[in-house]
Amino acid sequence: MRRGLIWMVVPTMLAFTPFHSAAAADLWVTHDGYDGPGRGKHVVLVSGDEEYRSEEALPQLGRILARHHGFKCTVLFAVDPKDGRINPQVVDNIPGLEALKTADLMIIATRFRDLPDEQMKYIVDYVESGKPIIGMRTATHAFKIAKGKTYDRYSFDSKQEGWVGGFGRRILGETWISHHGHHGKQSSRGVIAPDMKDHPIVRGCQDIWGPTDVYTVRSPLPDDGKALVLGEVLEGMKPTDQPVSGEQNDPMMPVAWIKTYRGTVAQPPPTGKSVAQPPSAGNRRVFTITMGAATDLESEGLRRLLVNATYWCLGMEDKIPPKANVDIVGQYHPSPFGFAGHKKGVKPAELSDVASQPSAGGK
Repeated sequence: MRRGLIWMVVPTMLAFTPFHSAAAADLWVTHDGYDGPGRGKHVVLVSGDEEYRSEEALPQLGRILARHHGFKCTVLFAVDPKDGRINPQVVDNIPGLEALKTADLMIIATRFRDLPDEQMKYIVDYVESGKPIIGMRTATHAFKIAKGKTYDRYSFDSKQEGWVGGFGRRILGETWISHHGHHGKQSSRGVIAPDMKDHPIVRGCQDIWGPTDVYTVRSPLPDDGKALVLGEVLEGMKPTDQPVSGEQNDPMMPVAWIKTYRGTVAQPPPTGKSVAQPPSAGNRRVFTITMGAATDLESEGLRRLLVNATYWCLGMEDKIPPKANVDIVGQYHPSPFGFAGHKKGVKPAELSDVASQPSAGGK
């Protein structure tokens, strides 16, 4: 009788257990256990945009960083809570953001997200603790948050004092302004800025190209921002196309730059004692690139730029080799950018490290 009662109670308890632990872990992907200079460092990659297929780009970038360089990589997605499938058109749900509590670096490629406070708080705590950040493509307008909400200062159109332009302008260096190249008709060639040719991030980076267009960026960049790569607007959508003539390329817009920012949250002392502390000591590194669609990652030069930037943001520039390994891991056939173009019915677990086998290389 008692045994029967126990078996009746256990399923009932499970039925009321929050969707967490093993089931919740199926909503994101973790690549870990590989050797390399990055071993012991945790990189969290946050996808979630409706147009540029970050849900395809960031899993591949995470595999490259893990397999070839040893970083632990956790990849997060916009997920439909009704069925657990990846759906970037769901703008208010990115499960797994608590991984940022142990992250050494956040790579973010979201667009116009309006996350609930309990999720947004993980991002805010990470940013305001002063840890390094890489922002890709639409991260300049990562959030669109209604005025009056708790974290509305992070919205791309924020007008708050000290946060004009939101997370994009305040932290990454620019918010959304406009397309500078003709979207879908003019691609971009990355040209290393003449005065930055010896910077470790651009080491070994040749033939940087992507079918995405150049974004408008104000000059000069805020704070201590420095342009690393300039965007040469091409006449068409092939890397062999010629640059356009005229003011679009005179001067060229930055498409990748570095800057720093200072966190605003004091870190707890290692002893656990409650003592007064200033905000996070020193300025933390930021790398922003307005390229970065899934199709852009077919460019070996662009992939190397992102890998090198990961090392630099973590203060590991002395570990950047002359030509970092950025070979494609597994199969990579990215979808063209465009709204409502995501692959339907995909669950995060289908993009796990086990599910992706290494290929012989890649360009």
